[in-house]
Amino acid sequence: MLSEFSLIDRYFARRATAPAPRHDDEAARPLGIGDDCALIAPPAGHQLAISTDMLVAGRHFFPDVDPYALGHKALAVNLSDLAAMGAKPHAFTLALALPDVDEAWLSAFSDGLFALAERHDCALVGGDTTGGPLNLCITVFGDVPHGAALRRDAAEPGDDIWVSGALGDARAGLGALRGEWRAPDDATAANWKHALERPEPRVALGLALRGVAHAALDLSDGLAGDLMHILRRSGVSAAVDADAVPCSDAVRALPGTARRQCTLAGGDDYELCFTAPPAARDALADIAMRVKVPLTRIGTIESTGAPRIAWRDASGAPLSLTLQGFDHFHAD
Repeated sequence: MLSEFSLIDRYFARRATAPAPRHDDEAARPLGIGDDCALIAPPAGHQLAISTDMLVAGRHFFPDVDPYALGHKALAVNLSDLAAMGAKPHAFTLALALPDVDEAWLSAFSDGLFALAERHDCALVGGDTTGGPLNLCITVFGDVPHGAALRRDAAEPGDDIWVSGALGDARAGLGALRGEWRAPDDATAANWKHALERPEPRVALGLALRGVAHAALDLSDGLAGDLMHILRRSGVSAAVDADAVPCSDAVRALPGTARRQCTLAGGDDYELCFTAPPAARDALADIAMRVKVPLTRIGTIESTGAPRIAWRDASGAPLSLTLQGFDHFHAD
């Protein structure tokens, strides 16, 4: 059986090559696996952006999920946090608890992990492995120019509210796996499952939004819950056209209650939600074309009253909706 260090050498250290030094600052090259600590320095004039996410079997993913997909998602959810801040990925660490050493599982998991890491030039620079219930914890490091980070507390009255991509397919996939509803055909079932297991972090979009958007975050726990984080931090409220929230044709065809649950409160979309002044609409249209990600305007930031979301339909009529984002301690 593999020891801890031979496991690291075989499946992680062998591919944990650091990215090439950046031309603007040689010190930005990380010192990674092989020492007691990694050494990381951002380029001159930049700040480090750091985020940690934990994925627990039975809470965040099914224990029998495809390990390649799990490797992808474990890093993707962290890269999504960098994207929401407008930060460029740089390096990451991995802490991994395994119930047993399954070499086929480890090979597939590391393939999925590194395929995404290499695409974003993000080096594995350290971590830990131990025995225990299946648990993944990644800390990712990025950098952003001083004063350019997209924050949750910067929304302004009059801002448009935007979302990227389409919402709801991941929650539809979870519902199909749980037996809450059926996909209309095998192709839709596969698309929903792919959305749940292999989200695409919007890194290029986050970088393009620097200097254009005011506030931003990624949609990990559902639009209803995540947008409230911006409203509370910024001290504003919002009016949102629930019918304008973009979704796939398959999600749109779900019964009304299920469709609302998926698009407004489903979670696991990892799209970006951000606010920007109306004067930025042309710039955002150009950004959408450049990064090849659709952007949809779904509402407006308002200044009246306590932080709240006023849901409306396409005609502007108010909707009485009780929606709650994913709660890690009270998930169904």
